[in-house]
Amino acid sequence: MASTDPIVLGVDLDGVCADYEGAFRASVARQLSRDTESLPPQTVMDAYSQWGLSFDAFEEAHRRAVLEDRMFRHMQPLPGVSEALWELSDLGVWIRIITHRLIFNWAHETSAADTAAWLDQHRIPYRDLCFIGDKPNVGADIYVDDSPGNIISLRDAGKTAIVFDQPYNRDLPAPRATSWDDVVATVRAELDARDRHVPLPLTEG
Repeated sequence: MASTDPIVLGVDLDGVCADYEGAFRASVARQLSRDTESLPPQTVMDAYSQWGLSFDAFEEAHRRAVLEDRMFRHMQPLPGVSEALWELSDLGVWIRIITHRLIFNWAHETSAADTAAWLDQHRIPYRDLCFIGDKPNVGADIYVDDSPGNIISLRDAGKTAIVFDQPYNRDLPAPRATSWDDVVATVRAELDARDRHVPLPLTEG
């Protein structure tokens, strides 16, 4: 018998929906009075090591990027994210945004407000917005994430986790998405396999 509960898709933001690397590189370049091109593209999770920063310097640069440059408000969306999430929502997928952005004391209001503003600005459909690092306990059926640590912990917890392709996660096994079209195809297959097409219309009005 088919379940009447919707599939819940847990969606990461940075590196999955939004160009975190581009926004952070631009901020770090400004802070260091350097050209953005002088900072190499991120190929490992701890990009600060590629840019000659200590961990403490990275944390301070990140705090300034959030508070001074309002990075979470001005990131560019990755191609096709809004259209893909609307397509999944129209299929009856419950979109749950899950992000670990409340890192620094006294920056929570800016981080949360800029995140919500960015989601509205770029017409990202969602039903829940969770600021949490412990993603396996959020209660989604399927996750899409770029962080190797998150993917491993989700899969160890028995969750279906789609790797959103980035240079620093290429050693992780499938399922993998190199675009939002790939995410849609994978989630559609899961809907069919679980017989979980439940209409849950959201409107763009």
